[in-house]
Amino acid sequence: MKASTVRVGPQASASVRTITVGDGEAGMRLDRWFRAHFPGIRHGELEKLLRTGQIRVDGGRAKANRRLDAGAAVRVPPLKEAVDPPPRGSARPEDAAFLRKLIIYEDETIIAINKPFGLAVQGGEKTTRHIDGMLAALIQDGERPRLVHRLDRDTGGLLILARTRAAAARLGEAFRAQAVEKTYWALVAGSPRPRRGTIDLAVAKQRLGAHARDRELVRPSTGTGAKRAVTDYQVVEEAGSTAAFVALRPRTGRTHQLRVHCAAIGTPIVGDGKYGGAATRIEGVAPKLHLFCRSMTVPRPRGAPLTLSAPLTGHMRDTWAFFGFDANPALDWPDTDE
Repeated sequence: MKASTVRVGPQASASVRTITVGDGEAGMRLDRWFRAHFPGIRHGELEKLLRTGQIRVDGGRAKANRRLDAGAAVRVPPLKEAVDPPPRGSARPEDAAFLRKLIIYEDETIIAINKPFGLAVQGGEKTTRHIDGMLAALIQDGERPRLVHRLDRDTGGLLILARTRAAAARLGEAFRAQAVEKTYWALVAGSPRPRRGTIDLAVAKQRLGAHARDRELVRPSTGTGAKRAVTDYQVVEEAGSTAAFVALRPRTGRTHQLRVHCAAIGTPIVGDGKYGGAATRIEGVAPKLHLFCRSMTVPRPRGAPLTLSAPLTGHMRDTWAFFGFDANPALDWPDTDE
């Protein structure tokens, strides 16, 4: 695998670097590539450097979500010493112990963890503790594990990490191509009718205000910027007319897709006040989001796809016990050619 190389341009000062994207980094988002090389950089600082054009790709301005090609030249402006990668041995032992307790599967290319509810996957302006910030604790053979997809902070369950850069490129492409089959469990208020079906409803982001810091929601939309979103669902069990255990299979990966779709058919996810309001509160049940990534089937370079499942945890495990739901039901999804 070709490694990243560093060169200094003839017109640049010694403090400005140009890093060539390695073969194993092809397909990575620019912001994630940057954090892999400079894990201490703050989210706000990275956004400012991109916005002002101080970070460039092949000589041109670039956005955070740009996918990088192998051999691309990334201009890195002068950075504070604190944002350079820490020594390999400086990872905190408490982070390693914490993450090790979450691991449910690992091999030479993949680490799968059962992410707790309430723990962020990546950092932000007000987020200092997150999975990505702990991954240096799992360095092996000089390789730091890498994120290849995300779960919302308030969603628990299966999170897959790539053990190497080459694995990250391959897995990242599988997620982008929607070649990873995912199943989520949710508790919804009421019960969907019919009991199984497909929600095909485009969504778009909508900012509630004129400023960048204003609250942003995802809404069903047919207007400019709307993206197709498709979710299969089936009711597994019901608690009378109060609530239902629903399995969800997203065929697309839009932001907040499952939450928006459940609310759109009149059965919002319990604890999701953002999209369901007061209807998502149920007596005797924790007022937290009841959405859990239960399983994924991941294609492999050779051999059969790998299916991984995470056992239910936290407040959802308590809720399943409260209603007497089966924590290991057999699901039967219809075949789809999409």
